[in-house]
Amino acid sequence: MILDDIKKMVNSDLDMDKTELDIEALKTPQLHNKYLNILLDEKLILVKLEGEFKILRKFKWLYYTGKISQEELDENDIEPFPLNVLRQDIDKFMDSDEEIIKLTNRIAYGKLKVGYLESIVKIISNRQWLIREAIDWIKFTHGT
Repeated sequence: MILDDIKKMVNSDLDMDKTELDIEALKTPQLHNKYLNILLDEKLILVKLEGEFKILRKFKWLYYTGKISQEELDENDIEPFPLNVLRQDIDKFMDSDEEIIKLTNRIAYGKLKVGYLESIVKIISNRQWLIREAIDWIKFTHGT
């Protein structure tokens, strides 16, 4: 799911009708469940991406150190790395590898979504308290 889509949903879902706080209070469990499910889905995607990153990093390490088999080179339709890279320089090549950068960016994006969703779930968890406080304030201002 795209972060912008999540933001639009949150803006729509968390907009409260202050004249119908009782209905808003009843919507809280459904909202909590909705965003908790989205959060769990995004966490699973993130775990999968992190696993893919480990596999890719190992593959690239084998590639840049020249330890990759000819069979793996053929499977991936790539040529052997033409340079002899010193052990201390391998990280420079790996850190600037386009595939690693793309996957690292996807992981960072996933972490941003997970963090955002965690904060939304926390806000929704506090929603009942906020609604109760709003009702108490209305009662106070109306002298009841």
